[in-house]
Amino acid sequence: MVTVSPAQPSRVVLHRFVPEGGEGETGTTGYFDPFGHGHGTYPFRRWVSPEREIGFAAGELVPSWTAVTPPGSWVELELRGRTLDGGLTKWYVMGRWASGGQDIHRTSLPGQGDDDADVAVDTYVARRPVTAYRLRVTCYGAGAAVTSAAVMASAVPSRATVPVSEPGPARGVELAVPRRSQKAHTGHYPQWDGGGEAWCSPAAVTMTLQFWGRGPGAAELAWVADGDPCPAVDHAARDMYDHSYQGTGNWPFGVAYAGRYGLAGFVTRLRSLTELECLIAAGIPVMTSQSFKDHELPGAGYSTSGHIMVVVGFTEDGDVVANDPAAPEDGAVRRVYPRAAFENVWLRGTSSRGIVYVVHPPEVPLPPSGGNW
Repeated sequence: MVTVSPAQPSRVVLHRFVPEGGEGETGTTGYFDPFGHGHGTYPFRRWVSPEREIGFAAGELVPSWTAVTPPGSWVELELRGRTLDGGLTKWYVMGRWASGGQDIHRTSLPGQGDDDADVAVDTYVARRPVTAYRLRVTCYGAGAAVTSAAVMASAVPSRATVPVSEPGPARGVELAVPRRSQKAHTGHYPQWDGGGEAWCSPAAVTMTLQFWGRGPGAAELAWVADGDPCPAVDHAARDMYDHSYQGTGNWPFGVAYAGRYGLAGFVTRLRSLTELECLIAAGIPVMTSQSFKDHELPGAGYSTSGHIMVVVGFTEDGDVVANDPAAPEDGAVRRVYPRAAFENVWLRGTSSRGIVYVVHPPEVPLPPSGGNW
């Protein structure tokens, strides 16, 4: 990992890719699915990006993508870094993705660590800081395509506490994002992360999809048991589930699931709530990742080692209006959290240090950024 002085500012950059064109490698290969589908043989085509300079020594890289994977197909994304001394790392698998589960089980890949780096579910964690990288995309089976990809590189100080930012352009703005409780699904389909008790990410992604008028139709939801309060949440949990991690909280898998319904998206890091306000002011809700003890976020009433919420707006005083799925029912999902407390538990070193996922229709433009979206 990069050792960053607490006095140094966070450095974050997001690069976008459209993996197409060029004379990529093609062929046929076998794949053994360790989670139950056995061995299959697939034609493949592979695209490798040019080497992309980061502009600083990065300690973490997080890719994200949207993809089309018809039945009989899937995609794999890998990263290879160039270290400070100019050496090249090996290729690290950052995810194997399929929209459904009939051909392979979507999964991250543990056990890849060496002297250069390791992969922590969805994050390339550098043991030797990297100054550049390549992205490799392999599409297996007929019709598979990665329609967009992004890589966020960062060097973020591991601060114990984070100073509060000044309220920005979204004071008094609240987006009408539907409210969905994960707790209302407690006990549902425990084969996917133990059931609804842990489904913060599927609930958050569902809220955001429904805000944009997107998501699975009735035919896709027909398998969900009658009486379910929001079948789309169960659907998202099933189709975001990472079979190695054994959870539904893989960050890029959430973006890829939203991309299935025509949304653009990416995982990145924000450096302040003021930055997040720029997205809210542009009409775009933001999913944030944070961890905290119950006393650290007044009004939450629980502790978490990792939780996804949807920030939907800000009060006139600049406090955070969040759709927090860790509520007993949909009607209790809207929460107002003090700005200073929320910013601290989101940005500090023991949390995600500012991770968000952003999904939006391609025709809805993003506001100007400092290079991190």
